[in-house]
Amino acid sequence: MILRLATLAACVAAGMTLFQMQSHALEDTGDAAARPVARGTAVPAAPVAEDASAAAPLLVGPAEVVQQLTGAESPNATDRWNVHGTDLGHMIRHKGALYMVFGDTYGPDDGAWRSSTMARIGDPRGAFDIAGMITGPDGHAKELIRSAKVPGVEWTVIPTNGISLGERMVLHYMSVRMWTSDGRWLVRRSGLAWSDDDGQTWHRSQSAVWPNGSGFEQVAFVDQGALIYSFGIPAGRFGGVRLRRVARDALFDPAAYQYWDGRGWVADHRAAATVVPAPAGELSVAWSEAHGRWLMMYLDETKAAIVLRTAPDLVGPWSAAQTVARAGDHPGLYAPYIVPGEPLDTEVRFTMSRWKPLYNVFLMRAPLHLDAPVVAAAESDGAANIRRD
Repeated sequence: MILRLATLAACVAAGMTLFQMQSHALEDTGDAAARPVARGTAVPAAPVAEDASAAAPLLVGPAEVVQQLTGAESPNATDRWNVHGTDLGHMIRHKGALYMVFGDTYGPDDGAWRSSTMARIGDPRGAFDIAGMITGPDGHAKELIRSAKVPGVEWTVIPTNGISLGERMVLHYMSVRMWTSDGRWLVRRSGLAWSDDDGQTWHRSQSAVWPNGSGFEQVAFVDQGALIYSFGIPAGRFGGVRLRRVARDALFDPAAYQYWDGRGWVADHRAAATVVPAPAGELSVAWSEAHGRWLMMYLDETKAAIVLRTAPDLVGPWSAAQTVARAGDHPGLYAPYIVPGEPLDTEVRFTMSRWKPLYNVFLMRAPLHLDAPVVAAAESDGAANIRRD
């Protein structure tokens, strides 16, 4: 296969209408049994590229809109579920289906506020249509995790990422105390909620709760079988990225988590090292088998851009950031979530939210290719057979 020689245009900072989210939740009495993980248990490593040091840089081109996913004017016409405006759209593959989780959701004229809603995607490989939503008796998309909606106490509860444990779906959430300024907010706590009926009803765990200041107020899950990793950032969009892991059967036990301190795994979250420097906003991480490396996408608020980094291992080293999409082209952009389970060979597809005046979710795609010289690629494609006379 002949690899293309490519370069990326320089990133140009552009003005951006910044996101100010609005959503929240009350405690449930339900909980999940969680067995503590044994300290010092040997665990398998995450996938690593065979020759990471020699790997050619993986380049990403500028993203383009595939289609608007939510809103009355979208092909999905989500107003039929009383979803006129919403955001986020991170995804969970569960029992062979792809579910999409949204944050603050509104009906017409900002009414019918729900802190979180969920859709099921009918054809992820094709039209990426919304086949249905988790609804209440009125047929409207219903709130997944109940929220108090009391400013200064619990303004909203935002689901930041999700994962499937087989029969059980799990959402990580942050309980927002107060929205303050652009890109900044105060969090009361973060935690896990679970559903055993495919997203119809949700319960906040009483054990899986972390106080504000843990550095993992917002997360991106990475399922590695026996171990579940989560990349974390603090409240807002100006902190660095840290990494933790836990045994699969101890996901609901905060004492069982281990944190990467730059050299190894430790029990103290205060020792967690920064694996990607600040500033980082909403993020997602996925493995590219084709390219033998991890991809991380997030919002860089200071650049008003969505960026991508790559690494041979979850702990890094992570490459320099490349611009994927800019606010100059997509005003109010934020929250890039890579579509899970895709090959990530020639392109990366992701959802992206936009703030005013749209406040809706879009499906995006950006090309991927290795920065390899054409000459070297041609030789590997049989250049030795070329006639020289």
